[in-house]
Amino acid sequence: MRTYPFTLMTYYDSIADGYSELHGEEQQKKARIILGRLKPGRNESLLDVGCGDASYLDMFGCECVGVDPSEELLEKYEGIHQVLPAVAEDLPFEDSEFDIVISITAIQNFTDPEKGLREIERVCKDRFALSYLKRSPKAPALEKLIRDLFKVDEIVEEDKDLIFFCTKRDESKNSP
Repeated sequence: MRTYPFTLMTYYDSIADGYSELHGEEQQKKARIILGRLKPGRNESLLDVGCGDASYLDMFGCECVGVDPSEELLEKYEGIHQVLPAVAEDLPFEDSEFDIVISITAIQNFTDPEKGLREIERVCKDRFALSYLKRSPKAPALEKLIRDLFKVDEIVEEDKDLIFFCTKRDESKNSP
């Protein structure tokens, strides 16, 4: 398994006990925005890449899987869905395994954002919700990557994030 830089992993592991207090409300708000736009059906599957403590997964009403490199954060999850340690750049899933893939405020933390986004595209059939911090120094590069790799259907500007609602591009345009 590929890991994030030591300092970033140490940070998320160290705040695991207070993560929900620090980020829970804002993550719930973004998850509600995504739920309202994507409206997953009961029989659909959803993957959340960089799920943190996965506290909002149960609201989606479908089969969900959450992945995050911080095992300390994943241990905080008390819901009904599967959560497992993994990094975006090396997702342990088959091609097109999920109907929907979301990543809420995590892309700016990927070690290799392009590889992570390509993996997200690989494991999803067609619908994506991808957000990152607007104030991230990586924001311009992340927007370009998302626009290059996905068909952007809508962008929602949230308090701290930009949320991109996307579908797959024509396969011939998305080859490495």
